[in-house]
Amino acid sequence: MFKRNVKLLTAGVAVLLSLILIAGCTGTPSETTPAETAAQPAEEVKIGYVLWDSEIASTNVLKQIYEKAGYDVEIVAVDAGPLYQAISDGKVDMTISSWLPATQAIYWDKYGKDIDLVRHNLDGAKVGLVVPSYVEIDSIDEMNTVADKFDKTITGIEPGAGIMSMTEAAIEDYGLDFTLLPSSSAGMSAELTKAIKDEKWIVVTGWTPHWMFARFDLKYLDDPKEIYGGEEYIASLARLGLKEEKPGAYAILERFYWQPSDMESVMLDIEGGMSIDEAAAKWISANPDKVSEIIGE
Repeated sequence: MFKRNVKLLTAGVAVLLSLILIAGCTGTPSETTPAETAAQPAEEVKIGYVLWDSEIASTNVLKQIYEKAGYDVEIVAVDAGPLYQAISDGKVDMTISSWLPATQAIYWDKYGKDIDLVRHNLDGAKVGLVVPSYVEIDSIDEMNTVADKFDKTITGIEPGAGIMSMTEAAIEDYGLDFTLLPSSSAGMSAELTKAIKDEKWIVVTGWTPHWMFARFDLKYLDDPKEIYGGEEYIASLARLGLKEEKPGAYAILERFYWQPSDMESVMLDIEGGMSIDEAAAKWISANPDKVSEIIGE
């Protein structure tokens, strides 16, 4: 009888221990809910940019940096004026396409009070009238003396670009007998390429950094009236409130900075036939330490 009771007691203890172990493994319902084990949705950022070769390059590099950091990214191409308005209205989060202090001054003066100027992302930029080096003048105030050789035409880019309004001012202030022909960044580059191939004279609205200075022997025409200003910088802008609402995304924007040679390398790859995504990915792959620094790793 005693032995039978011991056996029953031992079995009961075993069952009790099993129940305790099962309960310990199961945990509370809040520790195993699907909501907590599922991946959180990625934070979104929207980047605006202008369709200049330089800004196509930089914006797509920044897009891939944000994606590498785990963000969902939308990029939106617009003209310069609507871009500034979109940032001031909070319709896009940021841009790295702001050329200051002169090129886009008209838009900064209008919208700047409602925009966060985060930092310079590139220094040493420049805009002006550009010609092949074989052109036999060196200054804007000489253009009228050889106007026929240029067909009295300045080949421009998008009508809303700051450099276009600056060129209209240059035509007036210098009294140039020239017509400014609107085009696009790609259209201007194509006309320049064609003219150089045929060794014809051409004057275009140009800027650096740009792949055309790496590919061709070009020069800026001197600007004694300083219509185009001096050295430019490219700025990163953000909508007001981004720093507080998306501090991680803002911090990446704060750290994004590169050199003209970086931008030109991406532009050259695109111009040489590489897709935009491939060219941006190539730069990111070649600069892992820089990318990690920007992400904040």
